[in-house]
Order: sequence, then C-alpha cells, then structure tokens
Amino acid sequence: MHITKDPVVLNDWFVVAAARTLQPDGIIYTRLLGQDLKVWRDAAGQAHAAPHGSAAPAEAGVYRVQERYDSIWVSLGEPQSDLFDVPEFSQPGRRIINCGAIGVHTSGLRIVENFLDMAHFPFVHTDWLGKEPYTEVKDYKVDVRTDTGEIWATECKFWQPKAAPTASGGMEVEYTYRVMQPFTTMLYKSCPTRPGEFDIIFLLIQPLDEDRCLAHAIFAYFDTESDDAELISFMHLIFGQDKPILENQLPKLIPLDPRSEIPTRADAMSIAYRRWLREKGVQYGVQKAA
Repeated sequence: MHITKDPVVLNDWFVVAAARTLQPDGIIYTRLLGQDLKVWRDAAGQAHAAPHGSAAPAEAGVYRVQERYDSIWVSLGEPQSDLFDVPEFSQPGRRIINCGAIGVHTSGLRIVENFLDMAHFPFVHTDWLGKEPYTEVKDYKVDVRTDTGEIWATECKFWQPKAAPTASGGMEVEYTYRVMQPFTTMLYKSCPTRPGEFDIIFLLIQPLDEDRCLAHAIFAYFDTESDDAELISFMHLIFGQDKPILENQLPKLIPLDPRSEIPTRADAMSIAYRRWLREKGVQYGVQKAA
C-alpha cells in the first residue's frame, strides 16, 4: 500500500509512539497512513520523523512532529491547526498512565465509532461496563461545537457493575464523549472514588493502512488505589473484548452512505460521527461507493 492522498488525514496529527518510549539516541520504526516511518530524538531531546530508509537520523526530520499528552504526534502533511486542548490533563491529582497500543485489523474509523457506542456494553463487556437487564441507552445530547468543530455527546448515563478497578459495586456512570479529529477521541467518565470528578480516557488511533491500525490508550485518572499494572490490565481486558468483534465486522472500511444501515435512537453518536466525516470529506478508511 502507498501513502494516502486524502488531504483531510494527510494534514492531520496522529500519535505514533508514547513519549517515554522514545529514548535519546534511540529510533522507533513504525508506519502511518501507508508510509513507513522512523522516529528519533536528537541530542537536545527534540523528536523528529522521516520516511524509513531515508538518510541516517543526524539531520532534522522530514515531517512535522510535536510532543504532547505523553505522546509523539506526527503529521505527514501541512496541518491547518494545532492540536486540541485538554486543560484537565494537567489537573493536580491526576495520574497519567500510557496503556500502550493494540493492533486491530480494521479501519480506525470503525474503532472510534465502537468507542462511542454505549449500547454494546451489556453484551460485549458483561459484568464490567454493563449487564442485562440494564440495557437501556437513555437520551443524551449530541452537538458539533461551532468554535472547535468537535463532536460532543453530553448527559450520557449508563448503569455499570464494574465501571473502574476502584468501583466497589454497580453505579450509574455519567459519560461525556468528545471527538476532536477523525481518528482521535476521548471520554470523561464519573470517578468512583471522587464524586463530582471525572476520569479521562484517550483513544488515539494510528492508521498503519486503511484497514490496519494501532489503538493507543491513555488514562488520566484520579485513582490512588490501583497501581499502573492494574489500570493497564483493565484497559487491555476491555479492549480485548472489543478487538475480535471489530476485526470480524464487515466491511472493514466504514460505510458513510446514510442508506447503508438503519439507525436507532441509541445510535445518535454514530449518526453524528458519520455525518461529520462525510462533511469533512474523509476518504481514508472509508468504504468506497460501488
């Protein structure tokens, strides 16, 4: 496969590595949007990226790179804007846990859409994020913010038997979902141990190709009881339940034709997300019209 010509994604920012894994004088070899990459730090600690196979990493890289949210971000094109802002990331008391990346053989857009779906909780994440007969997806609000162009879903509530490692029992959990870029999303979720506060989960998709991705997850939690290994294990447990379903979903590329599937009230986020992708003109990872 070859590097994409889709300008929407080519000019966007993507996570390619956890910042702490990129050591001085080290090189990470990876792939983004069909382009094999090498990523490295120079003697001053600045990260760079260039096509794999280009000259030795002594000179400045070819692509734009920035380090933020404990991650290395790369754009293969000319970004039209800076990265989104998450002021809560640096809020005192939060622990930042980079949970690593999991490979998934599907479109990255499929992964984002699955992340936004509450209806599957009782059936896929049974006894953790959901449980029968608590299957109702209550009404919630979805809008596209005029100032940032982001999708926000608010007033999302769902009863969960084990919402987090620190949860002592079932509770109704409040969510706020946020889609900042086509392949980048996050959620704010009720913190079991600090009423009124919200834990944060980032899901940052690195599309290797149109139908192969790495899903990077970062927690920004108030949890003072669980160690890092427990929180990472919890993320891998939940995502491990999603992975086989995502990889068996056909077509692997996401269909954006509104006639391709029949939506229900619970699909408000998916409907908004697909409409948003269509309006942006995203083609990478999208099922092409017959």
